[in-house]
Amino acid sequence: MEMWLGEAQIKDAVMTYKVKETLVTKKTPYQELAIVDTYALGRMLLLDGIVQTSIEDEYVYHEMIAHIPLFTHPNPKKVLVVGGGDGGSIREILKHPSVEKAVLCEIDQVVIDECKRYLPEISCALDDERCEIFIGDGIKYVHEHKNEFDVIIVDSTDPFGAAEGLFGGSFYKEISECLTEDGIFVAQTESPFYLPEVVKRVYNDAKAVFPVTKLFMAGIPTYPSGYWSFTVGSKKLDPEYAEIDNKYDIENLKYYNKRLHKASFVLPQFIEKLTRDGK
Repeated sequence: MEMWLGEAQIKDAVMTYKVKETLVTKKTPYQELAIVDTYALGRMLLLDGIVQTSIEDEYVYHEMIAHIPLFTHPNPKKVLVVGGGDGGSIREILKHPSVEKAVLCEIDQVVIDECKRYLPEISCALDDERCEIFIGDGIKYVHEHKNEFDVIIVDSTDPFGAAEGLFGGSFYKEISECLTEDGIFVAQTESPFYLPEVVKRVYNDAKAVFPVTKLFMAGIPTYPSGYWSFTVGSKKLDPEYAEIDNKYDIENLKYYNKRLHKASFVLPQFIEKLTRDGK
């Protein structure tokens, strides 16, 4: 008997995947977790029925959310990831030889444990000596650490429920205070096709805090609409015009490169309009 997994990407659109095997399902203190093996995209992590990552296309998301800010900063030494318990962002961060410490602040220990068990390709850097794992509330962690991190990556779930507080102006103000003088932050900010109001609101909230605020895009097959936005905010550095040197061999990456770094900031008209004076 064939088994299919359906993910309601919005209330009127469902994406389905043919499943080989269900590897684990668990109710954690915070959410319903499942990891399944699919025919099309390999192993896949779901939280509360929403696809978070898959083996076959995870590199797009993780390379873009990590390397855009890390190649923008001239010498990133200390990096914070809020969320991201699968470990993919940490894996990409630690490819940068300048990074001395990467802190993963994840609220749900079960996510880390199960990703280590079933998604080792993604979680492989979580045991690196430069990685420090803190289990707890990301908002509280940011509030308690001032002027400490060169780069902050908000690798969160969608802006609903427990993650809703990670998508607001008050949190971005806290992030600004947590960053060093030339610090930079990036957050995943949803699909401009399905949730344009979220993209616009987050951009405007970040713009109210950071002197430099930009939107960049990436194509991610498993995410709703397949076209995903990221918002980056900086005190000084403009990621669109970053001078990208060969800090390490980026030829080994699968998605990110120097040309794409700059090209990802070129926005289609309908997305550019979302960033114009909040209109």
